[in-house]
Amino acid sequence: MNLHRKGRAALVLALVVVVAMAFRVSWNALRDIAGAIGADSTAATLYPFVVDGLMALALIATLVLAGRDRTFALRVLAAYTIASLVLNYVHGLVPELHGRSVDWGRLADWDPANWALVLLATSLPVGSIYFGSDLVAKVLHHRPAPIAAPTVNAEESTVTERNRSSSDLVVSTPAPITPNVKPLPRAVAVGFLKSNIPAKPVGAIEQPTPEPIERRTVAAESTRPRRATGRVPEVARTPRPKRTPDELLDEARKATADWPDAKLTAEGIRLAVRTSPANARSLRDTLRAERGLQVA
Repeated sequence: MNLHRKGRAALVLALVVVVAMAFRVSWNALRDIAGAIGADSTAATLYPFVVDGLMALALIATLVLAGRDRTFALRVLAAYTIASLVLNYVHGLVPELHGRSVDWGRLADWDPANWALVLLATSLPVGSIYFGSDLVAKVLHHRPAPIAAPTVNAEESTVTERNRSSSDLVVSTPAPITPNVKPLPRAVAVGFLKSNIPAKPVGAIEQPTPEPIERRTVAAESTRPRRATGRVPEVARTPRPKRTPDELLDEARKATADWPDAKLTAEGIRLAVRTSPANARSLRDTLRAERGLQVA
């Protein structure tokens, strides 16, 4: 166990040494690139920490995270590695960057390439803020999956238990079984011919006559209240108001005020005023006479 831990510690230490040396090699190139895009001396000194420092942070996050978060950390590490490689390559192609004699914002002679390089160099600090914050948040909120306990083979444990318990048993000699022998009775010869001995007559047994069970019809009990049948008494009825002929005539005039002459019938007046057919006919004749029509 100690050798295993020492090997891991030595591997981590070697990685730290390699990263530190690579950071020192890349220092001059990134510092000169920062000065070429307009950074002052302090900003140019801190610029390598922005690029290579985020690469180190992404590497640590890759070792800690798992699943989709680990894939994201690997992508950030790959993107910043490629960006650092491109800037170091440009630094090696342009000797003027070594003595800082190049014009500000001029990293290549071809304008599209120069624009792309300036955009890459200036966007790395902003990307470091965004991706660095995201990686740190993912590492802080990461919960490692619990390690499952090793399961014991059930079949092997059963066999072992069975063998162990069988070996511990004491083998005992079974007691002798004494057979219970009983003599059988002597066989008696039975004749298959009809016997000549007269049988004694036996009187017929009178069977009792069952009494019929009387079936009675029982009314089923109902929990629902029974509805009242028959004629409702006068006291329980709702009193209906009785209208005088003058009141009926006034209601008929109001109801038929906008009726045409053809609609002025006894049935229509009866339904509108809710009265008897006789009263409806009388009201019809009165209304037709008022309109100057011929009374039917």
